[in-house]
Amino acid sequence: MAACQTEKQPTRTAVTYPETRRDTTVSTDYFGTQVGDPYRWLEDDTAAEVADWVERQNAVTFDYLKQIPFREQAQQRLTELWNYEKVSAPFRRGDRYFFFRNDGLQNQSVLYVQASLDAEPEVLLDPNNLSDDGTVALSNLEISKDGQQMAYALSRSGSDWQEIYVMDVASKEKRDDAVQWAKFTGIAWKDNGFYYSRYDAPTEGKEFSQTNQFHKVYYHKIGTPQANDQLVYEDPQHAQRTHGVYLTEDERFLILSSSEGTSGNSLYVRDLDKGQSGFTPMVTDFENDHSVVDAINGKLLVLTNYQAPNNRLVLVDPAQPTPDQWKDLVPESEAVLESASTVGGKLFLSYMEDAHTRVYQYATTGQREREIELPSIGTASGFGGRAEDKDLFYTFTSFTFPPTVYRYDLTTGESTLFRKPDVPFDPEQYETQQVFFNSKDGTRVPMFIVYRKGLERNGDNPALLYSYGGFNIALTPSFSPANLMWIDQGGVYALANLRGGSEYGEAWHKGGMLDKKQNVFDDFIGAAEYLIQEKYTSSGKLAIRGGSNGGLLIGAVMTQRPDLFQVAIPQVGVMDMLRYHKFTIGWAWGVEYGVADSSQAEFENLYRYSPLHNLKPGTEYPATLVTTADHDDRVVPAHSFKFISALQTAQAGEAPVLIRIETKAGHGAGKPTSKQIEEYADLWSFAWYNMGVDPFAKDSTEHIQLQ
Repeated sequence: MAACQTEKQPTRTAVTYPETRRDTTVSTDYFGTQVGDPYRWLEDDTAAEVADWVERQNAVTFDYLKQIPFREQAQQRLTELWNYEKVSAPFRRGDRYFFFRNDGLQNQSVLYVQASLDAEPEVLLDPNNLSDDGTVALSNLEISKDGQQMAYALSRSGSDWQEIYVMDVASKEKRDDAVQWAKFTGIAWKDNGFYYSRYDAPTEGKEFSQTNQFHKVYYHKIGTPQANDQLVYEDPQHAQRTHGVYLTEDERFLILSSSEGTSGNSLYVRDLDKGQSGFTPMVTDFENDHSVVDAINGKLLVLTNYQAPNNRLVLVDPAQPTPDQWKDLVPESEAVLESASTVGGKLFLSYMEDAHTRVYQYATTGQREREIELPSIGTASGFGGRAEDKDLFYTFTSFTFPPTVYRYDLTTGESTLFRKPDVPFDPEQYETQQVFFNSKDGTRVPMFIVYRKGLERNGDNPALLYSYGGFNIALTPSFSPANLMWIDQGGVYALANLRGGSEYGEAWHKGGMLDKKQNVFDDFIGAAEYLIQEKYTSSGKLAIRGGSNGGLLIGAVMTQRPDLFQVAIPQVGVMDMLRYHKFTIGWAWGVEYGVADSSQAEFENLYRYSPLHNLKPGTEYPATLVTTADHDDRVVPAHSFKFISALQTAQAGEAPVLIRIETKAGHGAGKPTSKQIEEYADLWSFAWYNMGVDPFAKDSTEHIQLQ
């Protein structure tokens, strides 16, 4: 059953869905269990039949959205809230400073350069000039140490594929250099060139679905064709590993990191000053996470969770780099050590405590010197710089605190306001709570709840519950114009910090992966039940949303508890847990999920919660708006295509189950401002409409009849 119908619930007329062909002859045998896959034909992203299906589904969806009476008002209000200047913290290379700025509604932020912090900024690169619709994005860049040259990567239509180009900073002239088919890469300058990672060119027509294999590291010398690039590292024995290199600030040590998935990496080092040509192994397995922060007096400073689930900082002698020789510099503590950096001869360590940031300054001897005073509970980032710097810049944000840049004096420990955005809202009108609830197995889980002051907890407020729960990723307080609009119109916004993330270290991550994945869904269900029990909302007024791994989360909980939610918004989700590893980089998620054809135990675990395979015909599911994009080569759109096809067949209730397929867009990164505003206006309008609420009526509790 869907959410209980009350007199305040909307009435609906049925949506007529496009006919989707079912091929009942397609199935796979998994350890004696035959699993049908009637919509597998939708995996062929270049087939004319699939293109026709996409067009017909979009026609139904956008016709439905067009009928929502306040959709244009939602887009207009969202545009107003989005239209404020956004400026990043500056960073220095050589004698120049660089930063990003967006005047408010520009599709892409613009890169500026200035001779000093007081000098007039000049446009260095404006991605908005690279396409008419803003779908070419600047996805990566690195300025040479002397500030003279810039290597920058472009992504088209949201794809993970990147093209790398070179610009002379002083003249702002683009050089002839062009690197193609880079992916999952950094850029590391050394001498007159840079290191990067790439794949071989994919099969024509399969650029966005073909499995990515045999990642390689190259060195590109400026002024030479890509065909002449020097191969630095490859592993022909292991097709499904990724590799990347980076340098310590002194450019003495070249670090090679390899991974078999999204967590756990091996680590190797090359001493360039000694003319080494190979790499010396530091860690050869993939059981833990390690990264080299920098070099201090010829020793490597490494952030690691080896024998430290909450992370620690160790010093490593490159001549004896194996873990049995590592020396603690900053031991593990109860708080999670998120990141570390070196600036001006000091260490800056960012810790996470109950999903918010605390930052400390340390001496390079490992002694804590002071805590950096932050404006409130929230998220601080940045704290980068160079060895000779006397100050640094960082950015602070929270749910009701737009990203604000501060300048920090290393000597005095004083933070001063550097750049503050002017957003058309009063933060004093909003309240943020952090609550804790017990999940199904008794685990204590935190959740942030944000709303307008004076909200009446009467069980009748529209609420939006968002989460992720995976891949060691923490969700911390951050500002969003889209979420602000939801709250501003009388809604409750909740963010739950589920297991699978890094909020409480590697133990919290492992508590929500592989055969423990159900814990993530139980945590989310517990969050929803808490919001209802404490009368923030009710099942009939609760919308749930998540993207990517969070899309899997929404798909799983709406199939397990369809009675608990009124609206479900799974975005770019991993919906077919039996075949996800067969496309692009999907194989890398095996360390997080397991792989269906690896063992019977892994198959049974995935089959138990796979959203596609747990839809039951004759069930009343929540109103659902699935979103995906035609250039998503991270989580291929076939996941969403197959899921919505099965959902439209299974739906027994009157609630609409639709799919919104964006064109010239990908997994989310680099999406133009205009597309973001349009999408959020549709998502929030769909949610309100199916709650029977008109948020723009004079009485925000007014309910409407759905047409």
